[in-house]
Amino acid sequence: MRQKVLAWLAENVPASRINHILRVEQMAVELAQHYNLNQQKAATAGLMHDLAKYFQPQKLLQMAEVEGLEIDEVVAASPHLLHADVSAIVARDTFGIEDEEVLQAIANHTLGRPGMSPLCCIVFLADTLEPGRGNTSQLQVLRQICWENLEQAVWLTCDYTFKFLLESPRLIHPRAIATRNWFLQKSKAKHTIAQPTA
Repeated sequence: MRQKVLAWLAENVPASRINHILRVEQMAVELAQHYNLNQQKAATAGLMHDLAKYFQPQKLLQMAEVEGLEIDEVVAASPHLLHADVSAIVARDTFGIEDEEVLQAIANHTLGRPGMSPLCCIVFLADTLEPGRGNTSQLQVLRQICWENLEQAVWLTCDYTFKFLLESPRLIHPRAIATRNWFLQKSKAKHTIAQPTA
């Protein structure tokens, strides 16, 4: 299966993006191992997370519409935001992936989703934090938090991404904000509970 996916990627994705995909696959597997999650599922989701990355906007919109996905005004203006959800469709229809957790991890790797599973979290984090993304002090801190607290890492990685988006004329999808808020609240709730009482 992996060779079949790699062959498909070689036909549909530039070499630089394949290198990114392989690094995401590797980081997702390492995080899965660290958190005692299914490493095979992590590898599959990591390898397939960007299947639709280079689909044309019209194709993304068309496939999303056929699937019955919500196309709000932000997505209509930035169809590229659909590439994660559409990658999950390609994984299912082209490669026969039926595992709902793997499909969700693929679909949620860009915008996230409130309450997403640990597997979704590690693919979401690996996509932004894999070593090829750079080596700034901020990225180093985020990578460290990945190994300590998945929920906090998702919240802080959302903040990191928003800073980048706010400095460019790009729209921020409400689902990404909802993801950030959910994981922030979850982290704070845990942190509050963990405090010793007077």
